Amino acid sequence: MTLRLSTLAALVVLMLATAFPAMASERVLRIDSGVLSGAAAGEGVSAWLGLPYAAAPVGDLRWRPPAPAMPWRGVRPASAFAPACMQKGVSMPGETPTTTSEDCLYLNVWAPDRAKSAPVIVWIHGGGYSNGSTAMPLYAGDRLAKRGVVVVTVAYRLGPLGFLAHPELSKESPLATSGNYGLMDQIAALAWVKRNIAAFGGDPGNVTIAGQSAGAMSVSMLIASPRARGLFHRAIGQSGGLFEPLQLAPKYQLAQAETDGLAYARSVGVDSLAALRALPAAALLEGQAGQVTHPVIEPAVLPRSPYDAYVRGEAAKVPILVGDNAEEARSLSDLAKVTAAGFAADLEKTFGALPPSLVTAYPFTTDTQARQARGDLERDLRFGWDMWAWARLQARAGEPAFLYRFSARPPFPAGSVRAGWGASHFAELWYMFDHLDQEPWAWTADDRRLADAMAGYWVNFARTGNPNGPGLPAWPAVQGDAGPLIGLGDEIAPGAVEGLEALRVFDTTYDTVRGRPFGTP
Repeated sequence: MTLRLSTLAALVVLMLATAFPAMASERVLRIDSGVLSGAAAGEGVSAWLGLPYAAAPVGDLRWRPPAPAMPWRGVRPASAFAPACMQKGVSMPGETPTTTSEDCLYLNVWAPDRAKSAPVIVWIHGGGYSNGSTAMPLYAGDRLAKRGVVVVTVAYRLGPLGFLAHPELSKESPLATSGNYGLMDQIAALAWVKRNIAAFGGDPGNVTIAGQSAGAMSVSMLIASPRARGLFHRAIGQSGGLFEPLQLAPKYQLAQAETDGLAYARSVGVDSLAALRALPAAALLEGQAGQVTHPVIEPAVLPRSPYDAYVRGEAAKVPILVGDNAEEARSLSDLAKVTAAGFAADLEKTFGALPPSLVTAYPFTTDTQARQARGDLERDLRFGWDMWAWARLQARAGEPAFLYRFSARPPFPAGSVRAGWGASHFAELWYMFDHLDQEPWAWTADDRRLADAMAGYWVNFARTGNPNGPGLPAWPAVQGDAGPLIGLGDEIAPGAVEGLEALRVFDTTYDTVRGRPFGTP
């Protein structure tokens, strides 16, 4: 019966392709695991959604490297997103929740019709390694594909299912290691792109990895990972990277991560790996799940941190485009409650005890000044210094680095969960994906000009490794500590890195922790 149905499906597709050759024939294609049927995704663009790039990581495959996807017979419809990986909540306030499943290793492709050897952008979503979905409308690649690139969005295991380190997992591993299953998924997806993207009109020799927040952190780690070498040729990081001293984050070291994994197992009521694998996936999101939701420095996938890979000359030699947003903290913290009197206590409650030198680098007297100081400090602590450090390490390695600061304030509606966000974390996504028209907000001519420019810069970079192109303001490469960078806001213009004096305090503080100056092995 299965063979008859698959044969019938193939005949139906063949009839459609014969009746509508300009549409159906190009959307039916073969990849290494079978034949796919895609769908139109706007003028001149087609999409293939919910494509398995690895086997379902369930049962005995839970907490193992991704296995090859199972092949199928007949024509597989590819017109609907697969469920997101297991998670609670959403990655961005205001996002519509999606269905979830442990069977979640799928990706999506948007391509220009009749594309041939087009540059490829592989998007890695953010969400703190706890949340995120490729079905989020902002990540749709249709608008970028219309500009001549193939866009791939990738789901990867999250939370404990993606990043648990545990002594028993390390013992069963041939490399005596555990954790980083989510990073392994991302690498498996890149290997899938290398094998299959030509079928969609993409160039496997011109792949850009790109991501925002935790996705950008992943990009920094893939640059450092020997396992990912040769699978991409350019990199984009938006508001995320891993460049702070590891001495300040001992949980990222394998030994501590394994200890945390044991405590996590006890917190969900079990004391063995076999018992963990027997639990329902939803139960694994309980207990101390938040303590085992991060990558790990370990021998197999990430033997060195991105910082150490750069200073030792082991980072992938690819051009980068990186940057942050001027008001990152406004969507992450309630700055309205910040006061001058309670500044220090509130900061310590959120981040723990910070070196006094970092705090005093952002002076204030009044409550208004305190709110500005808290926002600027949080921006630089979580994102700004990382992006500045990343660009400088890249430039010192003799590779092209293009740095930006996004300062536009989208017209988030009053009374909405995003009201008052300004140029916050997430805000650039509407612009670089060219998705202003997804929302009926009061977009201005400046907003539309910026979205057009940012999408143009991103696509140019994917095509050539340089964001510059006809009709766009010149974007100079980074030369040193002062940049330059390009400002992406009401004006699009190059300039010096802002807040340099405060950023250098981070350098001094981190140099003390590392015991050596920035950028030296």
